Formats: sequence, structure tokens, C-alpha cells
Amino acid sequence: MEHKEAVLLNPAPADGAQGGAPLLHRTGACCHGGAKMAVLAYSLGKREINQHFNIKNAKLISLVLVSLLIVFHTASRYYGGGDSCEWLLSKGRYLGENVWQPYGCMMHKYKSKEANNCLALKRVVFVGDSRIRQLFYSFIKIIDPEQREVGNKHEDISFLHKSSSVNVEFLWYPEANNSMKERLISWTHEGSLKPDVVILGAATWSIKLRSGSSETLQRYKVNLTAIAVHLEKLADHGEVYWVLQDPVNEEVLSEDRKMITNQQLEQYNEAAADVLNRNGRSRIRLLAAARQAALETIAQSDDGLHLPESTRNVGAMVLMNSMCNNKLRPIDGSCCQTVPPPTLVQKLSAFFFLGSAVLFVVLHVLGNNRQRRHVPPDVESLEEKKPATAGAAPGPKELFKALGRMGIIMGYFYLCDRADVFMKEQKFYTHSTFFIPLVYIIVLGVFYYENSKETKFLNREQTDEWKGWMQLIILIYHVSGASAFLPVYMHVRVLVAAYLFQTGYGHFSFFWLKGDFGLYRVCQVLFRLNFLVLVLCVVMNRPYQFYYFVPLVTFWFAVIYATMALWPQILQKKANGSGFWHLGILAKLLGLLIVICIFAFSQGFFEHIFAVWPISTLFELNGSVHEWWFRWKLDRFVVIHGMLFAFLYLVLQKRMVLFEGKGDALFSPKISNVLLFLSVVSFITYSIWASSCKTKTECNEMHPYISVVQILAFILIRNIPGYARSVYSSFFAWFGKISLELFICQYHIWLAADTKGILVLIPGNPSLNILVSTFIFVCVAHEISLITNDLAQVIIPKDNVALLKRLGAVGVFTLGVLLLSRGSHNTHGA
Repeated sequence: MEHKEAVLLNPAPADGAQGGAPLLHRTGACCHGGAKMAVLAYSLGKREINQHFNIKNAKLISLVLVSLLIVFHTASRYYGGGDSCEWLLSKGRYLGENVWQPYGCMMHKYKSKEANNCLALKRVVFVGDSRIRQLFYSFIKIIDPEQREVGNKHEDISFLHKSSSVNVEFLWYPEANNSMKERLISWTHEGSLKPDVVILGAATWSIKLRSGSSETLQRYKVNLTAIAVHLEKLADHGEVYWVLQDPVNEEVLSEDRKMITNQQLEQYNEAAADVLNRNGRSRIRLLAAARQAALETIAQSDDGLHLPESTRNVGAMVLMNSMCNNKLRPIDGSCCQTVPPPTLVQKLSAFFFLGSAVLFVVLHVLGNNRQRRHVPPDVESLEEKKPATAGAAPGPKELFKALGRMGIIMGYFYLCDRADVFMKEQKFYTHSTFFIPLVYIIVLGVFYYENSKETKFLNREQTDEWKGWMQLIILIYHVSGASAFLPVYMHVRVLVAAYLFQTGYGHFSFFWLKGDFGLYRVCQVLFRLNFLVLVLCVVMNRPYQFYYFVPLVTFWFAVIYATMALWPQILQKKANGSGFWHLGILAKLLGLLIVICIFAFSQGFFEHIFAVWPISTLFELNGSVHEWWFRWKLDRFVVIHGMLFAFLYLVLQKRMVLFEGKGDALFSPKISNVLLFLSVVSFITYSIWASSCKTKTECNEMHPYISVVQILAFILIRNIPGYARSVYSSFFAWFGKISLELFICQYHIWLAADTKGILVLIPGNPSLNILVSTFIFVCVAHEISLITNDLAQVIIPKDNVALLKRLGAVGVFTLGVLLLSRGSHNTHGA
């Protein structure tokens, strides 16, 4: 049995090997029994994994998981009670020092401008003791960061922000008694100036003055019952919050406060919760999150009673989110936000996908023949795949089937990031959240190493591998919030530049070698690059520029195409006849460089060009092309670097200067050693520079000029040694083939809130959640890559006349939509 398995794993003889000797026998010449068994176990292990856990089974499992999770979360919301506002006010945990995470939703960090915009012309009143006074000061410091704690203790304090007319008051009522009740009653009288928001709480003074007697607790309940009636009346006109009592550090309390124990405070909190929310329908909101935060930080209190400033800030920010999120709707503040109704376009897209699914079912029932699914080519790879096997063009059934599958996936996208079904949490960077997953994927990548089918420079398997590990690092970077760590940020910037480098390298190589400038190929490339993003723009109601990488790659493809297609067309066949044409292609690249420099050094000119309608609809984000300017400028030279590198490589290859045989170093030993040494030095030097950079602005200024050094250093290190070109990681290569889909899908079904947060499918267990959400996310990305290929086969005919008719129809439809949207925008603006 062992002999048979070994033969199956290596059926063909290697160069220089005898006959078809089994792997076990061939390794026996150089290995002992233990090593032989290790090699065999390694090979068999990979085979067993791939046999029993393939992508088809994975997708079925993910479909079941999604269905169960939808049912679970829907039932939890319906039967479990509570919503994101209740979670915000009552539950949470510290992600790190001073970083508070509410349960199941994202808390926006409000700035002064936002707070004033939300609270303009409003009156907010804090009523209570010294701890409420501290909360008052933390609250007004959000409105005006320059505000200081001034005013006498045990007195009322007033704050007015002149520009926004926000009026915030603190009223000294240290006990829940008749005095507090009378003040509340005065606000309920007709014609009185009622507060828009009331925040109140008290208990410690009652415990202190009466030594924590049981009679005092009973009196507290009676008083609260009387007060609750008037708080409910105030809730008719505004918001009312009762602040539960924070814990104390009993060990450091002064002698006159020793009777204030955590046990006493817990009894008072239970009394408040029982009275103020007795029937479960009270509109008085209980603020318990600050108390929960204080449980972890009260040890830092100076006097054991008053909270450290960082904890008070948590309570103030929780209040601000509760008051303002539904009004300002910050994308990273999902707590207390109601779900906006779907737009007309979103509704129409839902009907379109549903109709496609119905038509597929009808055609299937009528018995149309099934069509063979083609393997999706990867248009961003450095080499073009051979055309799909000839056969009958896919029919309408395949079209509607693909659209139906896409509709199901888009429904999942909508539920994840637009509906109130799944939870969301904010990111928090630590070195372990970035580097530990990085180690995991490196180990997996090494485990799945294979022998390359070819040993050419930057061969297909190697470039897929390159895109794969880069994409996985970028995903870890995004989910961990590693942009907060500047050295990681700069290295990831190089990875994005490397993708664009490959765009320049791959498309230049194709045009130079094949000279295919036909409309069919252009439409295929543009469709595969843009199909998913255009669907998401409709389903998720986002502008095209929001998915910045796709517009960037699409723009540079158009630039490369124009550079190579415009007269004079200079191809390898023409250049082989005369070296003069080599100068011609260099002149073209120089002209492109000059145009890039003109745009780069004149922001006004750049923005004027791209702000012209209808081009502006592709490049504007929030009504401005500034974001497009920033993204374009950041990697403005790397595409032309890729084109130039492809030209030099292809010329050297044609002149047979390179040694690309199996096991051969790319150059002569001396040149190879020098280039390897320079590459390693350059690689290390860049990393040292990136680690010493002071600010992102400073680093980004240098990035366009030096990113290519890191890219070239990697390429040479990876390709000069013959043994390095002979192996690749099939694990990384698999992800590389769906890298574009992974990059786009992460926006909504792995991350959340348009990448600002993290999708929570499994609440309460971050590690299990990331495993489950990642598994589903990868399966969805792979399925979308297949759907995109299926649709491309149907929608884009090879016949130029038919293709032109379809393009004309699409152009007229798009122009009509743009005119309608522009007219609607102008009407609203007027």
C-alpha cells in the first residue's frame, strides 16, 4: 500500500531519475527510514486534506453556517430583547487602555465639531452629586476640549457654547429626595423651559449621611418611585438617563466615607433598576456602561470614590453616542442607529436578482441543457491563460443562474453591512493581533510548497503566490487596524504598490508580445475588474471611488492600453527587425512619465480634469476628487516602473542573456551574487527607513520614489537563485487567483461599517468569530470569481458587431441614469 501511494504521488520520473521509481525508493538513497516516513506522511497529509476538504464542500458548509447564523441572530434580537442602544448603555469591555468596546456595536469617538452639530440649540441638564458633576465636565470637554473644571463644589454650574448655542448645566442635588422631585416637577409645567436631555443619579450621599441604614434604602425606593412619574413625563419631550452608581475602592476611602461599600451600592442599583424599569417599557434609560468600565479602573481612583478621568470619559462618550448617532449617522457609530430604508435603486436591484432566479427556475423546469462552467482566468496575473476550450456559447439559463447566485450573495452582503441583523465591533491594534496571524499564514504557506511546472522568471505560479501572500497580509493589516503602527503601514503601502507594479508588468508584456488591442479583450478585462464593484455600488449604495483600488487599476489599464495602442504601435515583432524601435518604446514611456509629472505637480489641474462631469461620477468621493488625487499620487510612478521592467526583461530574454533553466541562477555567478547582495541590503535599508519615519505625511512623500526599490529587491531575491524559481506555495497561489475578490469583499462581509469595524457573527468569542467569518468570506470571494467568469462568457460576445451593439445600449442606459441622478441632485440642491 505504501509503495502504491508513493507512485501515485509522483507518477512521472524526474530529470535524471531512473524509470518511474517511487518517491519512497528515490528518497531512500539519501534518507534514513525516519526521514522517508516524514516525507511520505507530509505528502499523504496534504493529499488527504485536499481530498476530503475541497472548495465545493467548504461552500456547502458556509451556506449552512450563514443560514444558521441568520436564524440565530434574528431570534436573539426578537426574543432576547435589547437593541444596540441598550447594549451601548449597559454592556462592554476594554479592548485596551482607555479603549471601550460596547457589546455588539461600534462607538464613534466624537469630536468637538460633531458634538456641536448634534447638540446645537439644545439644553442638556446633569442632576446629582459630585460624581455626576465629574461626568458633566467630561461631557462638556467633548463639546469644548479647552474647557477646564471651574466652579465651586456643591453649587450649580452652567456652560454655554456660543457658536452652537449648546447649553449644558449641572444642578447640585446629591440625594434622590423631595428637592430633586420638585425640580423635575417644575420642568413638567406647561410653558416651562424643558430640558432636551436629563442625566441624573444619586445614592452615595444618602448612604454617607445615614450610615447605610436599611431604612434609608427603603426611603430611596419610595423617592425614586415618586420621581419616576415625572421622569416619564420629561421623556415625552426629550431623553432621560439614570446613571447607576459606580463602585468604590473601599480600601482607600476616607473615614467619613467608609460606610459607602460596594455591597450597599449594588443594593441601590438594584432598587433603581427595579423602580425605573419595572414593566420593561420605561423610556428612562439606565446608564450602566460607565459602572462596568469603573469595575476595572476604580483601583486608580485617588480617593476611592471619584473615578479616574479616562473612565469618566467613557461614560461621557457613551452618552454622546446615545444622543447623536441616529442623527449624525457616523459610519463607525453603529450603536443606537436605526437602519435606513433601502433606496429605490436597492429595491430595483433586489427585484432584478429575484427575477433572474425565478427565470432560471423556469428554464430549468423546461429542461434546458446545462452548460459547462469555465475556469475563471485571472486578468491581473502576469501571464494570460489560454482561451477556454471551444464549445457552445453559454445560453440564457447560465446567465440567469449566475445572476441568481449573485443575488443570494448580495443578500448576504446587505444583511452583514446594511441591515440590523449581525453585530459589529471596532478594531483595536496590538502587535499580537497582527504578527501572530502573520506567523500562521507563513507556516501554512510553507506547508503547501510544490515544485513549479516551469522555472521562467516571474512564472505564473510564482506571481499567483506573490499576489496571494500580499493579499493575506493586507487582510490581516485591515482586520487588526495595523495602520495605527507606522512601520507596518509603510510596508503595506509597498504591497499595494506591488499590485500596481504587476499591473504595469503584466499588461505591457501582453501587448508587447501579442499585440492584441481588440475590443473583446478590453471589455473582458474591464468587466472582470469592475463587475463586482459596480454591483456593490448599487446594492450597498456606495460611490465607485469608495472601492478605490479597482478605479486605480482600471485607470492604469486604460493608460497602458492607450500608451501601447496609439500610433506608432511598437511591438516585439517590429522591434526584432530594428533596434530603433526599442528607442521608440522608451520614448513612449518617457512621454507617459512627463504627463504623470505634470499631473502630480499641479493638484489644481488634476482636480479640474477629473471633476468634469460625467467623469467626476467615477472619481468623486463625498463630492470631491481629493481622495482620488491622494490615492493616484501615492503610487504614481510604480506602474511605469512595472512597464519599464517588463520591457527590459523581455529584451534580455530575447537576446538570451538570462539563464532560466531548472536549477540555474538567472545570471552568471558573479553578477547573481552582487545583485543578491544589493537586493538584501536594499530590502533591509528600506525596512530601517520605514521604522524610523516620524509621520505618515513624511513617509508618503517619499513612498512614490522608493517603493520600487523594495519591489525590485524582492523580485531579484525570489528569482535569481534557480532553486527559488523551482518551488512555489500552492496555498498562497490559490488565494492569489481570487485576490481581487478578496480585496473587495472584505469591505462588507469580513470587516464591517465600510471597513471601519469588524463583523461579529459569533458574539462573545473574538477568536472563534474571526475563524467563522473568515471561512465564509473566503468561500464567498471564490464563488464570486466563478460567477464573474460565467457572466463574462455570456455578456461579452466575441463578435465585434454584437459587442458594439451591447456597448451602445449600455452607454445609452448609463447616460440616462447619470442625467437622471444629476437632475435629482440639482433639484435637491435648489
